[in-house]
Amino acid sequence: MNQKFRYLTVFCGSSPGTDPSFKSSCHELANVLTSQNIGLVYGGGKVGLMGVLADAVLKLGGEVIGVIPQKLLDWEVGHRGITKLHVVDTMHERKALMADLSDGFIALPGGIGTLEEIIEVFTWLQLGYHHKPCAFLDVNGYFKNLFHFFDDMLRHEFLKSKNRDSLIVASKAPALLEKMRAFSIE
Repeated sequence: MNQKFRYLTVFCGSSPGTDPSFKSSCHELANVLTSQNIGLVYGGGKVGLMGVLADAVLKLGGEVIGVIPQKLLDWEVGHRGITKLHVVDTMHERKALMADLSDGFIALPGGIGTLEEIIEVFTWLQLGYHHKPCAFLDVNGYFKNLFHFFDDMLRHEFLKSKNRDSLIVASKAPALLEKMRAFSIE
């Protein structure tokens, strides 16, 4: 199967992190998205890796759709220079709208919010609420301990191998998108 993506949701940090490769991975992903005419859906922030990614996509002429709760917009972290900014009331509404707008999901390095968002859509995939690829751009092995934890879940029979195998992982954006295009649920 070779999927066509109109929009991909990217979950990533509201902080830039400590590794300069995190920022460069945002630029690499922006290049891949815009070169393939794929729009970005993200959390709507102007700070951290979220802001780096949104600005990189915009600079390359791509479309950027943000979804942000009013509370975060009030904290002045919303990006007002993007293509479209949806303002919602709650985090639940934010995640639901991002999922509805998107053809797949990518996690870049980030904190507990990033982890919660990608795990939620991975859970939805496992339960059959969607059939969209869930992927990790594993920059410099950032997610390696999480993957070890998934393997422990598998070993203890809390995660099925078909679900573990459905997670897409790559360290470079071009390879990640290629794997996402080949994704299919069996």
